[in-house]
Amino acid sequence: MNKSHRDSIFLEEAEILSHQGFAGEQFILRVQAPQCAHTALPGSFVHLQCDPLQPMRRPISIMRTSDSEGWIELLYKRVGSGTQLLSLRKPGETLNLLGPIGQSFKPSAEHTHPLLIGGGVGMPPMIFLADCLRSDRLKQPFVILGSEVPFPFSASPSKIMVPGMPEGVIASMPLLDDWGIPCRLASQQDLPGCYQGYVTDLARLWLVAMEKALRQQVEIFACGPHPMLQAVAQLAAEFDIACQVSLEEFMACAVGGCAGCVVEVSTPQGPVMKRVCVDGPVFDARQVF
Repeated sequence: MNKSHRDSIFLEEAEILSHQGFAGEQFILRVQAPQCAHTALPGSFVHLQCDPLQPMRRPISIMRTSDSEGWIELLYKRVGSGTQLLSLRKPGETLNLLGPIGQSFKPSAEHTHPLLIGGGVGMPPMIFLADCLRSDRLKQPFVILGSEVPFPFSASPSKIMVPGMPEGVIASMPLLDDWGIPCRLASQQDLPGCYQGYVTDLARLWLVAMEKALRQQVEIFACGPHPMLQAVAQLAAEFDIACQVSLEEFMACAVGGCAGCVVEVSTPQGPVMKRVCVDGPVFDARQVF
């Protein structure tokens, strides 16, 4: 077993700095976790003890970090007993946190136009990746976020024009707009300014509008529900574009010991079983779809 990851995973008592609730049973949690904030990369997640009454931890993706201030930010949805208890926790309380865990997204140097696609609670890694990419002047990322519940932020009309977008598709995440990163939102819930359809349909419009030479500079990164990732992988194959996906999976230990989160991965030597927690959660889309 590869044990190299163990030196970069930290156990911290993380103080809750803020805890905001949004429509659709969504919450954004900011905690003080300086060791995790210092080493986390886009695609990393934490294994969180939601409450002392709930011994089983929950894996939650990291959305933002501040190394200088020592905090990390998480987005989660209240769906079961663990996240129900977590949603009741207040600023000033502490949470036992294990992280950062997992292999990160790895943008290649030769692709200048990253396409970031996030769906539901798969949005956080895309926001984290966008934050990291904005310091690279050679990169020109485009972010598509999708949700079937109201977004956990107040969407606003984007100030950044994007080729290929249908008329009226102008809603964006304000934070990304402030960073100078173009973003568009997709939903089938008739939300104002959003594309009425799937994130992959909107991505296809953007790709088709590009010149072939520019399209060869695209690399796709995605996180979200399994059907969405499968559709993203098919889109990438259709346009012969490199694609990395972050898988969502139920986890027990989350540090590679129990092998309860394995998936089949294609390799040149044939199919092998890989652990989503430490061998992933990021994989080459062609290897898992």
